[in-house]
Amino acid sequence: MLDTHQLNVFLTAAETLNFTQAAKRLHMSQPSVSQHIQALEKHFGIALFIRSGRNLQLTDAGLTLVPMAREIVRQSIRIEETMSSLQGQVNGHLIVGCSTTPGKYVLPHLLANFHRQYPMVRVTCQVSSQMQSIEMLCNGDIHFALTSHLKDLCREAEFHNFLCERISLVVPVNHPWAERESIEPEELFTADFIFREPESGTYVAVQNALRTADIEIEQLNTLLVLGNSEAIAMSVQEGLGVGFVSGSVTEHIGRGRIVPVSISGVDICRDIFIGRNTRFPGTKAQTAFWNFVTGLPIPIEHAGSWGDVFSKIPMP
Repeated sequence: MLDTHQLNVFLTAAETLNFTQAAKRLHMSQPSVSQHIQALEKHFGIALFIRSGRNLQLTDAGLTLVPMAREIVRQSIRIEETMSSLQGQVNGHLIVGCSTTPGKYVLPHLLANFHRQYPMVRVTCQVSSQMQSIEMLCNGDIHFALTSHLKDLCREAEFHNFLCERISLVVPVNHPWAERESIEPEELFTADFIFREPESGTYVAVQNALRTADIEIEQLNTLLVLGNSEAIAMSVQEGLGVGFVSGSVTEHIGRGRIVPVSISGVDICRDIFIGRNTRFPGTKAQTAFWNFVTGLPIPIEHAGSWGDVFSKIPMP
């Protein structure tokens, strides 16, 4: 009979293609991981990995096993959680995928409030790009995804818009714009900008908002492109240029050192969606989390810190 624990070890090894990394992730010893893989290969009578020194590669049999093993492990977890929930408590393990900024500033407050209602539920956050989060959601590797990117979705993906993240133009405290209430859109052409990469949700939100003022973001002078908003805030603080970051970043990183500046007639808001894959039946823990998030009385527009927003959520 198949051992679901061995299948889970196999899936981790198949993902990392390294027994040592798989052992660290599973909190096991490397020899123990090797023994589980060998036992599984003996059970099937076929090799699952091609071993070349420390390098691993899945055989055709291993590639065939991955989706079936994933489904068995997922179903086993669902059975365990469902039977446990019959004892009167919602418990289980949730995996949420998100990009960097939501992972740092949105998810912690969200999970803290959820945990107060459901203390028996564990949550793991997988920080990756938006496209990777959506891909993992569609493959069933994660239960939920936080994203502002709704392209290239699988048919089973269901998304709910649960908040709007305010994006601001920020400048150093000694910048001429720091003393002004607002600037005209045309003045943007005189500045050096530090942007996020074009695939980021922040960049897309800024790009769409500037188009309402007949400004293409490519027309602005790009000095630097950085991979996260905190780096942009710190670069602005050092006087390298100006940039666009979320209100959360301004609150946590640049308070007193960078100044948000309004652009006349331009309102920048990044929609944050939470998604799930309806192809996989939800456990009680997953259903509780979805109902919790989609029922949050959060205003559609937000300009302060996420702590302020989530502190207004009524607790039972």
